[in-house]
Amino acid sequence: MDNLKLFTTSELNSILKKRSKETKLGEHVMLLPNLKGIYEQLLKTDVSYVIFGIKEDVGVFANYGNPGTYNAWDAAIKILLNIQSNAHTHANKIAILGCLEFPKYQEQIQELDQNKKKDVAKARKKVSSIDESVSFLVSQIVSAGKIPIIIGGGHNNAYGNIKGTALALNKPINAINFDAHHDFRAEEGRHSGNGFSYAFAEGFLKNYFVFGLHENYTSDRIFRTLKKLKAIKYNTFESMMVRRDTSFDAEMKIALEHISSRHFGLEIDCDAIQDVPSSAMTPSGFSVNKTRAFVNYFGKRKQVSYLHICEAAPTPETETQVGKLISYLITDFIRAHENI
Repeated sequence: MDNLKLFTTSELNSILKKRSKETKLGEHVMLLPNLKGIYEQLLKTDVSYVIFGIKEDVGVFANYGNPGTYNAWDAAIKILLNIQSNAHTHANKIAILGCLEFPKYQEQIQELDQNKKKDVAKARKKVSSIDESVSFLVSQIVSAGKIPIIIGGGHNNAYGNIKGTALALNKPINAINFDAHHDFRAEEGRHSGNGFSYAFAEGFLKNYFVFGLHENYTSDRIFRTLKKLKAIKYNTFESMMVRRDTSFDAEMKIALEHISSRHFGLEIDCDAIQDVPSSAMTPSGFSVNKTRAFVNYFGKRKQVSYLHICEAAPTPETETQVGKLISYLITDFIRAHENI
């Protein structure tokens, strides 16, 4: 794959911070020796989880958002590899694949203007190209019987995750999206706000649940659309956490009923987590601990086919905290799935 940069032993050694009488997760994870036949290589391993990053914020730019999601992978991998390797972290079940990079696209969007329709249209065409790389890589991993854990980039990559998984399984899948936004915007050219609508329209997505919509940022038209489609259900952040019309735990059960009839993707948008640097950072959102509980709840289901953590946009000042957050979510997911 032209856009896949393999994670190497030299990179691992440069990141690892070894300590006497301690063993770090990075000392026991598996790395692939080369890019030839990823499917065949994975098929021969006994790992269960394949972690890779997506270094891009083209989809965010194309949706008029703030860039920075390009940096999430680098922030996460530095922390993840240096957590403790113990009975709770299951390092021997993990392969670190590397990351999808699109340097030409990243350079090109620096010259584009979000206020010009032509420039936005150019960015949206590039997102379609990114989709192809994501869906192909995800399909290879799922076909090999592994669970992809995808880190970074905009939420545009949900489309590639869903399509790749559906192609590998040869049937549509369901998805749950922990998000302040529905990402079910019009099919107006690909961007971070319409990954699910495209996947639904093209038959790769069957049932879809949006968990924690923010009422201030969902149009009346979208509410009508979501209510009209039986395959789509949602709840709002305000109904759970402000008005207390219902509870977080009760809503997780309702959501599970909607998606558990078939394989499903688990999508975590960092825009939904309070005060986390992201493309649409919010002062009012779910706590980190609520998010971790959510990942644990859905991670311990046999039907879960992938985990995607997206939209985090760390700065040099916040990269350690963002890296820790993403690492917690990754290990919560693996721990939950291993304990089924």
